[in-house]
Order: sequence, then C-alpha cells, then structure tokens
Amino acid sequence: MGGTFDPIHNGHLRTALEIKQWLGVAQVTLLPSKVPVHRQQPARSGEQRLAMVKLSIADEPGLIADDREVLSDEASYSVLTLESLRREVGDTTPVCMVLGMDSYLSLPHWERWQELLDLCHILVVKRPGWVYQPCELMQQISRRHEITDKDKLFNSPAGHVIFRELTPLSISATQIRNLIAADQSPRYLIPDAVWDFIQQQKLYGFESKI
Repeated sequence: MGGTFDPIHNGHLRTALEIKQWLGVAQVTLLPSKVPVHRQQPARSGEQRLAMVKLSIADEPGLIADDREVLSDEASYSVLTLESLRREVGDTTPVCMVLGMDSYLSLPHWERWQELLDLCHILVVKRPGWVYQPCELMQQISRRHEITDKDKLFNSPAGHVIFRELTPLSISATQIRNLIAADQSPRYLIPDAVWDFIQQQKLYGFESKI
C-alpha cells in the first residue's frame, strides 16, 4: 500500500488494517514514496514521512513499513517497486497492490502500466457512494481481470483485480496540513505519536504547541 503519507493519518491506517483482516494475511506493507511522479512533490523528506509511518504502526505488528522507495535513487514508479518486490519474494508468491479508485482509473497514465498485472494483483478500495465511471479502456481491463472471490488472490501470483468497500473515514492529508498551518490541532485524525513528531520537527507550518 503506497502513498506519499504526508502525513500518514487514521484513514490510511484503518484501510490497511481492514485489508489485513479481510484477506486474513500476516501483514500489509505501507510503502512511502520518495519522489512521486503523478502528483505534487511533498515538502517533507522521504525520511521524515517514513519516520511518521514507523511511529504510527509501532504497536500494530500486522502493519509493516517498507523503505525501498525512500532509499532508492530512482523515481517512485510502481512498476519498479513491484519488480523489486518480485526479486525479493520470487515469481510464485501472490502480491497485491492496494489502490484507491481514483488511482485505479488513472492507470493508463502510469509508467509501463500494462505490466502491472503481470507483477501483482490489484485491490481497489471503493469509497461508499462512489460512482464508477471508467473509460472504455479501464472497462475492458476490469472485465478481463476482475474477480469477486478474494480466495482467488491466493491461487496465482498476479493478474486479478478485486474491488472492496471499506469503512468510510473522510480524512485527507491536505486537511491535516491545513489545520496545522492554521494553528489548529489535528489530534484524533492522526496517531498521537505522529502529532508529537510533527511538533518536534516543526512540520507543516507548526509554530507553537497546541
């Protein structure tokens, strides 16, 4: 489960935990990007965002932080990350990449996107009330690869798309950054350990302890 995590918040964490419990897997990996290629560059360093991820999951053994993109000298293309994972886990282990619906629908704009389903399954997180309006190309991709039985994810290493609706938590990193810049507390939107780190590091325009 990748992202800028700028900062990581309870929406990210709840999504990761619900996916772990729904799939019945040992862990879900949170993988902060270093240089995202499809969105504005974060002002916080990869090391700072990785530190916040680690702090946020310190007491949850089922969630793991992965530093490969932060430590890489390359841009954070998902296909490169998946190739790195494949070298690590081999060709037969199922790997599932978690995407929000907006990211999934934008796949044709991604680097080497046609290769993604050769490297992984894709789990698309749906927000309640979302109207699914894919372009014709993504309709074809979904028809070709979509499954509804989650157990099929474990029968092959890659190639399936599955959709899952999770608990709606309308939290955004932008909202949190704006609150802090306005000298308001983001507590209960982010873990306390992350809020402490933000204050200590004076991130997001934080000036005085609230």
